[in-house]
Amino acid sequence: MRLILAVVALTFLVPTLLVPRARAIEVASFEPLLVAGKWADAEKQLEGAVAADAKDENARFALGTVQALRAFEGLVQGLYRYGLDPEWQSNLPIVRLPIPENPHPTPLTNADFRQLVSDFAAQLAKAEQTLAPIKSAEVKLPLAIGTYRIDIDGDGTAGESESFWGIFGMTIGAPIGEEDVKEFVIAFDAGDVNWLRGYCHLLQAFCDFFLAHDSQKLHDNAAQFFFPAAKVKNPVVLATGGDLWNSIADAVAFVHLIQLPVSDAAKLKSSHAHLLEVIAQSRLSWAAIAAETDDDREWIPSAKQENVAIPGARVSGRMVEGWHEALDEAELILQGKKLIPYWRPGDNRDLNLKRVFFEPREFDLVLWVQGSAAVPYLEDGPSTSAETWRQLQRLFGGQLGLFAIWFN
Repeated sequence: MRLILAVVALTFLVPTLLVPRARAIEVASFEPLLVAGKWADAEKQLEGAVAADAKDENARFALGTVQALRAFEGLVQGLYRYGLDPEWQSNLPIVRLPIPENPHPTPLTNADFRQLVSDFAAQLAKAEQTLAPIKSAEVKLPLAIGTYRIDIDGDGTAGESESFWGIFGMTIGAPIGEEDVKEFVIAFDAGDVNWLRGYCHLLQAFCDFFLAHDSQKLHDNAAQFFFPAAKVKNPVVLATGGDLWNSIADAVAFVHLIQLPVSDAAKLKSSHAHLLEVIAQSRLSWAAIAAETDDDREWIPSAKQENVAIPGARVSGRMVEGWHEALDEAELILQGKKLIPYWRPGDNRDLNLKRVFFEPREFDLVLWVQGSAAVPYLEDGPSTSAETWRQLQRLFGGQLGLFAIWFN
């Protein structure tokens, strides 16, 4: 009988010793710092927790999440410091961030802006490296993220208007009720580790693409449109009072000036590698989601899960299959194994996207839209099918792009 009990005990004990398990750090131990906007203090506390117990993967997950959000904090504080014109909140949705007007901005140079982007990328890399060692399928981090605040203006305090939920509400143009904020809790788990790692790589890809090019001419002629106090070579008198003609002229000039010579080709290769890693992390994320047996305030649910953090956000099995089809197709395109159909008629060759990263030339937005910038990268070979993407669009109700932002 003792022998049998010993065998049974070993049967359960050995897998426990061999398989990494998440430990349960108390969210309450660091969450008050996030609510108060004390992100640096929270990071320091979580670094201590990870150093004290390397097996506490929930603590590591929390640390990586805080580091990723600190990257966002550094970015918005930089935009405020250099005086981003608040008017762009309504003019360009992509930068529709509730950054208040800075009455005393620091004049922005091209080097300053590039350093801001470089610091953002470095902080994202730090977060991704923190998350990378996590192996346990049992990590779980319930976070009331809507209540967290960020010190946008860097004055040392984070007010009510600087909550994440307030930022989100202003971004989408719809106020969010206080009770809804308190009830909004996301139970982040193993699939979300890879999801967050994927987003870190995606944003690093954009940063590296920008940093691979010389932006001095663009800055000298267009930075004032976004940062009125910017130091530029060719200052212009900026329009006031919403002058439509000047706004149109400024927009045309900005697009025309996106003529960026390559200054660091290695950054383009790095950008390409990050994009491939986004696909790899998305596959890992969905594998972890599919293996989940719980159903608890899911950020991205499987087809079997109904308890979702976002009310009404459901995912069908066919959507999951379709997303994997999109990942496969995107990977083949990035690898140069499938070409992108050339948009000008009369040439039967198509675009090899991989060569754009590995055989770089000056990036001229207007010429890319017109088509002549693509000519050096045209070749014969199998191309991705427009019908494939039309079917995927129909599968996602015409909102494949929005689902891609969510799914990563």
